This record gives sequence, C-alpha cells and structure tokens, in this order.
Amino acid sequence: MTDIPQRPLRVLAAMSGGVDSAVAAARAAEAGHDVTGVHLALSANPQSFRTGARGCCTIEDSRDARRAADVIGIPFYVWDLADRFREDVVDDFVAEYEAGRTPNPCLRCNEKIKFAALLDKALALGFDAVCTGHYAKVLVHADGTRELHRASDMAKDQSYVLGVLDDRQLAHALFPLGDTLTTKGEIRAEAERRGLAVAKKPDSHDICFIADGDTQGFLANRLGKAEGDIVDESGAVVGSHEGAFGFTIGQRKGLRIGTPAPDGKPRYVLDISPVDNTVTVGPAAALDVSALTAIRPRWCGTAPTGPGTYTAQLRAHGGETEVGAELVDGTLEVTFTEPVRGVAPGQAIVLYDGTRVVGSATIATTTRATAGASA
Repeated sequence: MTDIPQRPLRVLAAMSGGVDSAVAAARAAEAGHDVTGVHLALSANPQSFRTGARGCCTIEDSRDARRAADVIGIPFYVWDLADRFREDVVDDFVAEYEAGRTPNPCLRCNEKIKFAALLDKALALGFDAVCTGHYAKVLVHADGTRELHRASDMAKDQSYVLGVLDDRQLAHALFPLGDTLTTKGEIRAEAERRGLAVAKKPDSHDICFIADGDTQGFLANRLGKAEGDIVDESGAVVGSHEGAFGFTIGQRKGLRIGTPAPDGKPRYVLDISPVDNTVTVGPAAALDVSALTAIRPRWCGTAPTGPGTYTAQLRAHGGETEVGAELVDGTLEVTFTEPVRGVAPGQAIVLYDGTRVVGSATIATTTRATAGASA
C-alpha cells in the first residue's frame, strides 16, 4: 500500500488561517499537485468566532490564509458556507444538547462541511481532492481501494474526527501531514522556513463557534433558561440548575450542589432528562459503562460482517479500549472488555483494527456496569 498519490492532482486546499493547513497546502504544492487554496467563511458575523487562541473563522483568519497562499504561490478564494455550517453543525449542536445528548461538532463539520459541501463543490469544479491539515493517513491498495489510518505520530493523531468519512470521501481526501514524525514545534519551524507568517500563530481550542468557551452560556442564549432540579440516585433534590441542556454526562464542575454527598466525595452527572428537565448526579463509579448501542454507522470501507474484536476511541483526545462489536439490524452493539467511564449518548464511537479506522457510529444508549443501570 502507498499513501502517496501516483499522479499530480488538482487539489483544493482548505486553509483555515492556521499553521497546519498552511503547511499541508505547501507540501501538496511541493509534491507537484496543482493546488488552489480556499478559506471557508463559516460565520455570518466573522468577527465572532475567535477570542485569543479560541475559535476560528474571523476576517483576520481569512487574511492569514490569503497571505499563506501568496507565499506558497497558489490561487486563493473565500467560499461562503455560513448557512450550511449553521444548519448542519451549529443548529445540530444545539438540538442535540436540548435532547440531552453530547454531540461532537468537529465530526459533524468534517462529515457535512469539509467532505460534503466543500467536496461536492470542488468535484463539480473539476478538482480531484480536498486537502486539509488533519493528522491522519489514507493508504491505497493496488486495486485502488482505500483505508484510513492513524497518523504516524499518535500524539497528533486526528483520525477520530475523520471516522465519519466513507469510501467516496476518502477517495478524494489528501492529508499531507499524516506521515509526519515531528513535534508541533517542528511543524512551526517548517512554516517559518517556508516564510509562512502563521508559524507563530496560536492554535485554536475548543468549539470554533463558541469563541469564549462558555458552552452553557451559548446554549442558554439560544434555548433560554429553564430552572430544574438536580437529584441524587435516590431522587432526592440536592440542587438546582437553569437548564438541563447545559450539562453532559461525566461533568463534575459547575453543578452548584448545596448538599454534600454522604461520603464527602465529588459527584458527577449521571443522567440528563430533558423531558422533566432533571439532572441526576452520583459517584464516579456509577459512570462505569460495560456496553452500548450506537446508531447511524459509517464505514471507512466495507461494513463488518458478524461479530468482531476491535479497539475503540470515544473522545477526540481519548485513549483506546478493547471492545467486541457487531452490527445487528443496522445498530452497532458494543461490549467493553473492561468498563469505561463517562460515556455519553450523542458522542461518537470510532472502531479501529490496529491503526486502521474501521468506521464510526453515534452512541444511542449505554449500559452501566453497576446494577445494570442504563442511560
């Protein structure tokens, strides 16, 4: 297998205005591809998506991307996808929290924006591939089939947020940073050697459309405050909140519980009920999950047949855990070899076979390891 395209391609490089996407575009051009840079305008108010090192998509980000394209020597455009981003990512994010689930907007953006809306437009204009600064690898077999693999450097691997890509999307994806066995400092040094002014630009953090990092405030502004009870496992009221949508399973901070636990230990969010606007809290051990079901599976290749043993990743920066998984009537049924903690409906589970990404699905229900409880 190879991860190097065998012929020059017409490549559309998605340039966020950051260092990774700029170096990726530069490497693609250096490899002999015909590269055009594009910055995605994802906000109707482009001043609103960055506060310091948080967020992205401001006018200044588009200018940084343009300056990088000029240095690389490639054409550059700004494409307005703000409406699609609002509908497919931001509105979905709000709706998922309102329903008591915990979404991952980065996966949603890759699935619906970068490798759907952007890719469709690129193909219509005659481009062969979309290039991004993600750290992951696409390996191509001799027969032309493709596999998505973890990056060479596990510390920077971003294959989890690409686990929603299907065969068609992988066939038109290019990740020039995937084979990089270097630190982020060395990527910045490469950017500086290339004369890219973004070499010292801070990385963006957290959710790009919540520039100040205040997810609860963001949701409250859109859904309104709705006072409700915080209860313990017995149903006793131990506190109050201003909207169940502002919590996620496994959360410890910001609970505002006035009554201490009998054992004096911290309490965590165990369950969120949007129907009665109630948040249930309890001990950390009650978060242990032994099994789950997941819906809307997407496969980076052929769908598995029959039960199999894999490793699974449950968060963008989480570790791997061994699981047994089987697709039953379109639903992925997963059993953990050892219980894992703090798994929330709405999150994505991504399955791996070694370094190969098998596919992903959205967690629908979980089975707790204690007393067979489920969420």
